[in-house]
Amino acid sequence: MYIYLNGNIIRREEASISPFDHGYMYGIGLFETFRTYNGHPFLLDDHLARLNSGLEELDIEYQCKREDVLSMLERLLKANGLQDAYVRLNVSAGIGDVGLQTAPYTEPTVIMYMKPLPSNGTEEKEGVFLETRRNSPEGARRLKSHHYLNNILAKKEMGSTPSEEGIFLTKEGYVAEGIVSNLFFVKNGIVYTPSLETGILDGITRQFVFSLLEKLDITIKEGLFTIQELLESDEIFVTNSVQEITPIVKVGNHCYPKGNHTLVHRLQTIYNQVCQSLWSKHDL
Repeated sequence: MYIYLNGNIIRREEASISPFDHGYMYGIGLFETFRTYNGHPFLLDDHLARLNSGLEELDIEYQCKREDVLSMLERLLKANGLQDAYVRLNVSAGIGDVGLQTAPYTEPTVIMYMKPLPSNGTEEKEGVFLETRRNSPEGARRLKSHHYLNNILAKKEMGSTPSEEGIFLTKEGYVAEGIVSNLFFVKNGIVYTPSLETGILDGITRQFVFSLLEKLDITIKEGLFTIQELLESDEIFVTNSVQEITPIVKVGNHCYPKGNHTLVHRLQTIYNQVCQSLWSKHDL
């Protein structure tokens, strides 16, 4: 496979960064993960808005422009012979001295990774409560940053079973999010999702589901919810940019419905219709 590194398309085996890159030394960097459909990135503007906002917060003097990202994406898709791909756009602080830096970073390292979409994907998952607790954000809000140890520890706890998604709880015991997903549940026609107050990432697909529910005139409530409230729900689903909208059909001994009659299926159908209409317009 090929990657994009600071303006060049190179084989992954040939890629290298400086050991003095503060993205490596201190975890100062951000990334966005998204997928392409027929060569087109979905919700790219939303991903770039979140990334650029985070870069400002970290004092990294770089902004990802839509036209530049589309150009590197087109080059990389062609090099890898892909149209439908898993894509990670990564911006780290760049080279600095040993020691913490307070001055802005002016020469970041920009990488775009790419791989085929996983062949072992699943249309449904089982939720498993984690012993590892969701940590608090490093700052005022959770950034999609290189500080990923909490998620890695949770993944080690869970293992690599594709059909399972670990569910974080906060230290107070409220439900938070999945290891790589945002969490929703449905009760009596109302959709509930943990508040950002729990320390979760404000996912791009999470935001998109909000817009779908608004168009469907379905009430959504954000808040602090207990395990019992989640278990007593009518439906549960998780979202992220690669897996899209995925139903949780079991948590412990509790089973949840799947199929055409569920709200999850309705949202999946609309999601796919939106993607298909955008593909035809080449306007992603």
